[in-house]
Amino acid sequence: MATYLDCNATTPMEPQVVEVMRKYMEVEFANAGSRTHEYGNTAKSAVESARAQVGLLVGADKSEVVFTSGATEANNLAILGLEAHAVELGKRHIVTSAIEHKAVLEPIGQLESRGFDVTYLKPNENGHIEAAELAKVLRPTTVLVSLMHANNETGAIQPLAGYADVLANHDAYFHVDAAQTYGKELDALRNGRIDLVSCSAHKVYGPKGIGALITRRRKYKRPPLMPLMFGGGQERGLRPGTLPVHQIAGFGRSAELAMADHQARREACLKIKQAALLALQDLQPIYHGKDMVLASTLNFSIEGVNSEAAIVALKGIAAVSNGSACTSSNYNPSHVLEAMGLGEDEVLGALRFSWCHLTGDIPWKEIADRLNSLR
Repeated sequence: MATYLDCNATTPMEPQVVEVMRKYMEVEFANAGSRTHEYGNTAKSAVESARAQVGLLVGADKSEVVFTSGATEANNLAILGLEAHAVELGKRHIVTSAIEHKAVLEPIGQLESRGFDVTYLKPNENGHIEAAELAKVLRPTTVLVSLMHANNETGAIQPLAGYADVLANHDAYFHVDAAQTYGKELDALRNGRIDLVSCSAHKVYGPKGIGALITRRRKYKRPPLMPLMFGGGQERGLRPGTLPVHQIAGFGRSAELAMADHQARREACLKIKQAALLALQDLQPIYHGKDMVLASTLNFSIEGVNSEAAIVALKGIAAVSNGSACTSSNYNPSHVLEAMGLGEDEVLGALRFSWCHLTGDIPWKEIADRLNSLR
């Protein structure tokens, strides 16, 4: 069996998460909306406990946590949910970046098609969006700034504190797609100037199909979001439907474990990265994303090696990727790497290796030998 090195796409689940989910599927299976009996109350209690655990990681109150199906839905709710407010105020300018995930770029594209003006910031050669660039493009009519925390392809960690400083005296809503950093890079997401945070359980060793939008209050007022769906009133009217208690409980446990273990996990990931850099050094890889990069990610190209050929050559040894899993069914050159100004050969040759603290032994020498054979 190949070693799994695609943790930026999804992570394995912690055994304790599986255990708590089984409890709420097999034993405490009631509907959290059933308030007429103890079974429903037990389910509701589990949901509220998880809500507190999920919020605590980013310094948010449980009342600021809205459960969604994942970070994609959370992004859509944060972006499209502000449309009515923006139109009412006559503020139709949005700032985002050219390296955002499609789950941000596509809903923003919908608003652009409806008459909003969008500024797409370009990254520097290391894949970072500099705070000074944000300061240059802000307008009195800017209603939303949506910038990710860490890029899913390169692992480049963006300077959230710098963005928050730029926005300190501006009333635009600040949304952060934190799918890759929630539960991993804790301090930056606790900045009170960040209004909206999108996260997903399956990127932090929890289940697929559950995530959250953190809707942080500003001067005691919630962000003025409108729902995208209707029919039930759950999640403070923002997201209707029966709550998946087992998934929510699993998300809560994964958040709790992330709080307790994040430093040890980070150290384990850095140890793996050091081993990878040592094993690959003779191949003279060109790394895409330097300095501020996730401990669990490497994105690189090797001269003369095509990524599709490399993935085939590594079959049975290592499961890796050459871009975002969300767009892999129709492969196109990475918009992230193109925005960074990379040449065509580097873009087409780019490989992404991503791992976690649960990753087993990695056959780095065999990986390096297979890649070398393609040159």
